[in-house]
Amino acid sequence: MISIFKNFTKKKIAGLLLILVIIIAFGFGGFGRGFNPGNQNNIAKVNNKNISTQDFMDHLNQTGLSQKAIKENIEKNILEELLSTLISKTLLNLEIKDLNLAMSEDVLIEIIKNNKKFQNKYGKFQRTFYEKFLLTNNTTAPIYEIQLKNNALQKQLFTYISGGAKSPKFLVNKYYNEKNKKLDIDYINLDKFYKKKDEFTDQEMQIFVDENSNKLKQDYIDLSYVVITPKNLTGLEEFNQAFFDKIDDIENKISKNIDFKTIVNELNITPEIKKNYINIENKETIENKIYNSRKDKMEILEDNGSFIFYKIDNINSKLPSLNEDKFKTQIKNVLYQKEKYEFNKNILEQINKKEFNQTSFDKLGNGTIEKTKLNSMKDNKKFEINSIEILYSLPVNTFTLIADDKKNVFIAKIVNYEDQKISQNSDKINAISNEASAQNRNSILQSYDYLLNNKYKVIINKKTLARVKNYFR
Repeated sequence: MISIFKNFTKKKIAGLLLILVIIIAFGFGGFGRGFNPGNQNNIAKVNNKNISTQDFMDHLNQTGLSQKAIKENIEKNILEELLSTLISKTLLNLEIKDLNLAMSEDVLIEIIKNNKKFQNKYGKFQRTFYEKFLLTNNTTAPIYEIQLKNNALQKQLFTYISGGAKSPKFLVNKYYNEKNKKLDIDYINLDKFYKKKDEFTDQEMQIFVDENSNKLKQDYIDLSYVVITPKNLTGLEEFNQAFFDKIDDIENKISKNIDFKTIVNELNITPEIKKNYINIENKETIENKIYNSRKDKMEILEDNGSFIFYKIDNINSKLPSLNEDKFKTQIKNVLYQKEKYEFNKNILEQINKKEFNQTSFDKLGNGTIEKTKLNSMKDNKKFEINSIEILYSLPVNTFTLIADDKKNVFIAKIVNYEDQKISQNSDKINAISNEASAQNRNSILQSYDYLLNNKYKVIINKKTLARVKNYFR
């Protein structure tokens, strides 16, 4: 929820977007009392509020995660994430206390009674349903009700902060205009400025190969394979248990190191044999699938309703020759992409340094500048959606690089915005108003996040955290 662990040294709180995680009720489980907190060392501190190792272990119990699950993810910082969640809960509880938010026992009882999980088909609360739920989830009524109360108070906190944020008409109009104003742009397709693939000379290609010989070395493999289908394995067209039993039998023989030739002879299927094979074009072929799985010297691969049984006979890593057409094509493609990248990078650097202006744009376009109008931020018929968002974020008379869905790159100029207003009688007004209010609430929550960042100081006891991690290892 709150990104404590992105930088321990800052001891700051950030990321209210994740706060919603703790609103969801945790599952129930338990580790028992295998971990001895010893002298109750504190694992963290939020202002003057200490969080002990026992607090943390109780929190782990409530998550329902098993020791095995934590152990398997210990190096993926699972404990740090769980501690972050506990710190976030502690922080919010401090906020709830500071704002004097409260919930009566009567309200809590009503929440439980109105939970459909505890009601019969007539909507009447059944105590036996409630007790069965507690028993099934290995918890008690006091523990469950404390968690339920805390979650309800946390929701109340967020309602208190932003729940009443209703956007006035002028903000609704502003929001609608930002999303729906029309945008005129001029653009130039940069494709015509790139050096064409066939224009790279043999000398240029050889120089590139020589400079990158170690990176360009590739595996040439000798391989043998058979494609196994129900027809050639059982004589039938459909998959049945007999077919899969024979597949299992082949896998058992592989595990027993029975050689490929022996297995294939028993299957009475003639294998395909390829020498010095290399995957240059990365097409969806049987040979390429085997090539990409070459770390396994003998294996069965599932392939669109059939099975490929293969054996890698030899692997020879070497630098291909430019006399090989496929390798030559590959180098041309690499050089083309490199040239394209360098050209685009140069344009972007000029834009960022304010060195690219209207004169530069006109000179580059040389009479081939195109024009288009975007009707809204969702109008991605010409350019891909991320580029549209970039265009709408920039002021008039600025330049930027954008792309389309085919990865063509363009330099574009924002020429003019045409404002749009929504009628207060429009059928869309309620939906737009709700969207604007949601955006307004997000802004408020972000501001609240900054407030928390300055209000609370979080300190992590790394030594205690390391001791807890060692327990699970």
